[in-house]
Amino acid sequence: MTTPDAAELRRRTHDLLAAHPPAATDRTDFLKARFDAGLAWVHYPAGLGGLDVPRSLQPVVDAELAAAGAPDNDPRRIGIGLGMAAPTILGYGTDEQKQRFLRPLWVGEEVWCQLFSEPGAGSDLAALGTRAVRGGEDWVVDGQKVWTSSAHLARWAILIARTDPDQPKHRGISYFICDMTDPGVEVRPLRQITGEAEFNEVFLTGVRIPDSRRLGPVGEGWKVARTTLMNERVSIGGARIPREGGMIGPVARTWRARPELRTHDLHQRLLTLWVEAEVARLAGTRLRQQLVAGQPGPEGSGMKLAFARLNQEISGLEVELLGQEGLLYSEWTMRRPELVDFTGRDAGYRYLRAKGNSIEGGTSEVLLNIVAERVLGLPVEPRNDKDVAWKDLAR
Repeated sequence: MTTPDAAELRRRTHDLLAAHPPAATDRTDFLKARFDAGLAWVHYPAGLGGLDVPRSLQPVVDAELAAAGAPDNDPRRIGIGLGMAAPTILGYGTDEQKQRFLRPLWVGEEVWCQLFSEPGAGSDLAALGTRAVRGGEDWVVDGQKVWTSSAHLARWAILIARTDPDQPKHRGISYFICDMTDPGVEVRPLRQITGEAEFNEVFLTGVRIPDSRRLGPVGEGWKVARTTLMNERVSIGGARIPREGGMIGPVARTWRARPELRTHDLHQRLLTLWVEAEVARLAGTRLRQQLVAGQPGPEGSGMKLAFARLNQEISGLEVELLGQEGLLYSEWTMRRPELVDFTGRDAGYRYLRAKGNSIEGGTSEVLLNIVAERVLGLPVEPRNDKDVAWKDLAR
């Protein structure tokens, strides 16, 4: 059997559109048909929404569907599932897990969240203390997670928990899929500086997770989690955007529309940030091209670093450019949004929301270490906890 090329993908896409006209087909039914045709993520295996073809051919399908007015799967709403859970399940899940979770995840029928960070284990994620104790065919989980996007909407969560406190912190962790509707799962909103509560804290009390929902071997959860984290940083820092997309767009539009706000100093700063934003955009394109040949690497950490710094500097420039208008804030209503919108609302919102960019998805300090050690090859920082059992660490 020959591997489909671009022409074959176009033919298959046209067949999909003919059998399921977007204007006359229910949105969810169309997305399911697209998944079953292997046109969801074409680089995935056949039978799991793909056709085992290079990732570089996905734009061929996307362009044909966009031209026909076909619906997408609202990727911003299900970004954690698409960008983090799916590649981890594909890499470490059993055949049964892949068949059960990938289709409703991609279609958007089931939202996912990420139960990784804890109050005492954020930047040092491997120091987490949430426990999972084996009880028959189940694991009983107790602990607390924090900064969990979409937990108030999610049906499923990717979860790491400590299963062996006698092992060093990186070797005593296992990785699970947690049903957010199970007894013992409590979600509480965390109101942010923006006034919204897109994040949550999650309390796990006696939550029973079947061993059949474990990803990877017992005790090797850190290895599995690294796959998730590398994909997370690529999905945040390496997203596909057009020129003047993202945070630089609103500032550039204001500059063109409001000449009375311009000064020489602001002009120089805007030019510098515009160029840096364009460099970051092109670097993101190159990173996505590298993904065609394999799994994401530590380069995604560099992209996420640039994303955070640029967003904060650009949003600060926008507030200064607007003068007194930049000090206004539209509303402080407590809301629990269904998606994260870094560039939404007004300049004040963008300025405040960007402050979280250097924390979420890995703090900038941790990512600097990753870039230094794994990209530049610099010596690793000295560690005195590498071979010490987690239970013996000072906390």
